[in-house]
Formats: sequence, structure tokens, C-alpha cells
Amino acid sequence: MSQKPLTYADAGVSIDAGNALVRAIAPLARSTARPGADSELGGFGGIFDLKAAGYDDPLLVAANDGVGTKLKLAIDAGYHRGVGIDLVAMCANDLVVQGAEPLFFLDYYATGKLDEAVAAEVVASIAEGCRQAGCALIGGETAEMPGMYAPGDYDLAGFCVGAVERDKLLTGESIAPGDVVLGLASSGLHSNGFSLVRRIIADRGWDLRQQGLGERLLEPTRIYVRSLLPLVQPGRIKGLAHITGGGLVDNIPRVLPETCHAIIASGSWVLPPIFDQLRQGGSLEPQEMARTFNCGIGMAVIVAPAAADEVTAALQRAGETVHSIGRIDQGQRGCTVVGAAGAWGSSEAWTATHNA
Repeated sequence: MSQKPLTYADAGVSIDAGNALVRAIAPLARSTARPGADSELGGFGGIFDLKAAGYDDPLLVAANDGVGTKLKLAIDAGYHRGVGIDLVAMCANDLVVQGAEPLFFLDYYATGKLDEAVAAEVVASIAEGCRQAGCALIGGETAEMPGMYAPGDYDLAGFCVGAVERDKLLTGESIAPGDVVLGLASSGLHSNGFSLVRRIIADRGWDLRQQGLGERLLEPTRIYVRSLLPLVQPGRIKGLAHITGGGLVDNIPRVLPETCHAIIASGSWVLPPIFDQLRQGGSLEPQEMARTFNCGIGMAVIVAPAAADEVTAALQRAGETVHSIGRIDQGQRGCTVVGAAGAWGSSEAWTATHNA
């Protein structure tokens, strides 16, 4: 008895579908073109010309990240059009805190069986994130791996490279006691804390379709690059902290000198309703909130007192909502949050997370 010749498609991988996806997303990549990159897909590697981008003595800064379990919530809700923005934001915001301009981005999309419509929607949102961050989508990888993922599931990873002139690198070393901490409002939860969010949803039996809960939870991460770069590069900002996993308590110390301690007043901004709903739904303690979620502050900006008003006004003109949330004191490197619920923080938080 002769055996039917097997093909890659018989094993669950469609090369034709992958090629069709590349053709479909090529215009999306071209829409992100910028000086230094032509954003053409199809080669074995992406090329970027630093000289064409206008740099003289650049340092390269690289970041990679994912969307975390927010992606599972998006898959379950069938809401894919924001996760690519999240992916870019988690990388690009990590670059700008070091003074770097995001230059180019590559994505990795993996699934058990390629759904071209879903993949194209995801890549379209990645391209939108790149346009918001001012970086070019110059390549990526689509991996179809039968048996690795449950039906309908997919995973995302992103890789972003930026550049900063050597003398403009933002290190936080000039931060000193008396400096002011400004907070830029987040657009929501951003991309952290969703394992806890999903646990609360399951325990409480919440319906994502009611009262727009799903859309509020899945609101894409705000990208701060275009607002911050014009202030970072002339040196008006001393330090930046992207508020991701660990919240204000764990992230602000990552940019502080050893003898500086941040004091954050929790009453200096209003906790957005979505966070209060989660707090009540999970009976969460204040410290758990502060170390799990951004609580409405997506980026901390540290400036000299004399520059605080000027920087605040410039950020507001750029479309940011700015709060004066604290100060820098003399003390052991760390961050303490104070408010009506008490005071909590971590003086050694940075040691566990500075490479996270």
C-alpha cells in the first residue's frame, strides 16, 4: 500500500498563507518609513542607516518586550486592534527614558494556525504604534507552529532599537534632593498586572461586554516618545521612569542615584475609575495596588524645581496630562508612597528589578 506524499501543509503549516500575509502587511510597513529606513519587507534582515537619520556620535539603545497576559484577555475578547500599540509602547517608552529616539522595530508573531485576518489586524496596530513612536517597522517573523498554541491563541514579542548622541544619554546621575517628580497620566492599565486582572474577572464573574469593561481594560498603552524627546535632548529633564510592573514604588528607584529617595504623594492625582473598580473587585490593599498597577501614572519625570513649570507647560502643549506627584529627598535609594491610607515603599526595590 503506497503512502500519500506528505506536505508541509499536511503538518499544519501553510507557506502560501505566510506569503499572503507578507504581501498584505507590506503597505503597513511602508507607512512607517522614516529617514534611515525604507521599510521594505521581504529581505533576510532589516537595514537602518544611522548617518541618514542625522546622528554624528550615536550610542545604540535596544529594548525587547511583550504584551503579557493582556494578550490573552484581548484574544478572549476578540479585540486585536490595540495589542500592537501595546507591544511598541512597552519597548519605545523604555528607550526614551534613556534619552534615545526609537529608530526601528521588529515584531515576532507566533501561532498554532495562521489566521491571516487576525494577524493582519495585529500588524496594523503594530504599524500604528510605530507611527506614534516615530520608528520604522523594518521586519519581523511570523511563526506558524502547530501543537504549540491552543486554537485561536497567538503570542507577540517586539524588539526596538534607538539611538542617542553620546553626550545626551539620560542616566539620572544629576538628580538631587529638592528635585520635583512630575507624573504623566496613563491611558489605563497599559500592559501590566493582567494576571491579577484576569483573576479578579474570573472570581467576580465580570462580563467584559458590560459597560464597556473590555475596551477600558484593553485601552492601548500610551506612547510618550514624541512628547518627551524635545525636552530630553536639550537636557531639561534629569530623569525618567517608565511605570510598568512594580509600579511607582519599584520603577522610580531604577533611575535614582544611591543617595536619593523619592517621596510620592498618592493624593496628588485622582485614581482613575478602572483602577478603583479593580481595587474593590479584588479587595486589594494600597501597597498591592501601588506595586502591581501604574495607578494612573505611566511615566515619572524628574526635573529641577526651576524647570518644573516650563516642562509641565511644554508637556501639556504636547497633549499630556501632567501632575506634580512628589519630590526627591536625601536618603537611601528608593521610593515611598504616602497618603491617607498610610505610607509604604521599598528602599531596595531597584536591586531586584534593575535588569527586568
